[in-house]
Amino acid sequence: MTGNSLTHMLLLRTAGGQCDLEPKRLLDVFADQRRRLRADLGSFGPEEWAAPTRCPGWSAHDVVRHLCDVTRALTAGPGDRTYDMHAGFDPRTTPSRWLAASAGESPAATLDRLAATTDEALVSARERLTRDDRFDVVLPYGPMDWTVQALHVLWDSWLHERDIFLALRAGRPADAEATGYASAYGLFIAAAVAHMFGDGVSERLVLGGDGGGVFELDTNDSVTLTVTRTATDGPPAAAVTDALAGRGSAAVLDGLPDQARTALTHLATFFTTEVDET
Repeated sequence: MTGNSLTHMLLLRTAGGQCDLEPKRLLDVFADQRRRLRADLGSFGPEEWAAPTRCPGWSAHDVVRHLCDVTRALTAGPGDRTYDMHAGFDPRTTPSRWLAASAGESPAATLDRLAATTDEALVSARERLTRDDRFDVVLPYGPMDWTVQALHVLWDSWLHERDIFLALRAGRPADAEATGYASAYGLFIAAAVAHMFGDGVSERLVLGGDGGGVFELDTNDSVTLTVTRTATDGPPAAAVTDALAGRGSAAVLDGLPDQARTALTHLATFFTTEVDET
């Protein structure tokens, strides 16, 4: 990615317009998503833990170790630069380097660590909300309020849950709220990356299925996203979120105008571009 970092608000509004992000509810949805994921992983045997996923070169065990690494972000303090691309973070390569620290860890130990890091992160985040702490951390596209970091962690967890279970051809229970938050954030970061590449997006997307609704993007002055939750027809929100992250077919975006489709797929192109680390 190239370009300058952005400072902008993420607007997630219900149809009544009474809230922006609802961080307390976001944390509850994240807790539920992780509770379900941990329960499902607890039934895995050696074959499932070693099975390939949608992440090239990563087994299910590797993906869960990665989730442990990412979850620690929710305990980061003001100005944290773990995910700052100007400080050397690259989402295509850095997470693989992090895995070296847990090489040789057993699946049982990883599952225990996932439970511990999730609980620690939730306690820390909820205490911050109680104190009304407000500070920025640096995400790949620029500085954002720490509550958006929580949204990033939920999106990452939702996406990697699908990376594991869809590769195993195992169905996932419907979770409209987690899918809604993940879809909103997937669109937001795709628009933020497009803005970094100099492509503006002003688009109204109508998505169907779990987590669907009306998603209005605007990158004129800053990157904002207003979401109206409603049952509607349209491309499935989950499939669109997959495509924006470089999973699945981008054909699900074919209904968009050419300029918007090109702009919103910069992120997927970046994720799927091989990196020479020699």
